[in-house]
Amino acid sequence: MMQFQSDLLNVPVVRPANTDTTALGATYLAGLAVGVCKSKIEIAKQWKINKHFKPKMKSVTRNTLLANWIKGLKQATV
Repeated sequence: MMQFQSDLLNVPVVRPANTDTTALGATYLAGLAVGVCKSKIEIAKQWKINKHFKPKMKSVTRNTLLANWIKGLKQATV
């Protein structure tokens, strides 16, 4: 899924080691608010990367898939 996102968006995608980033982000913000976390830099040091995904899809393939996606959206829209 992450590779497909990277390919379709034509941008690198990074998957973090901890994939529950929504809850983690809320925890970090609360920690900053009450002083448990000292700084954003302290929090950033805890960030661990699991894997990098780089675009591999040919532009012709990407453009075809995106055109079909847009066509499908138009057909589904009332």
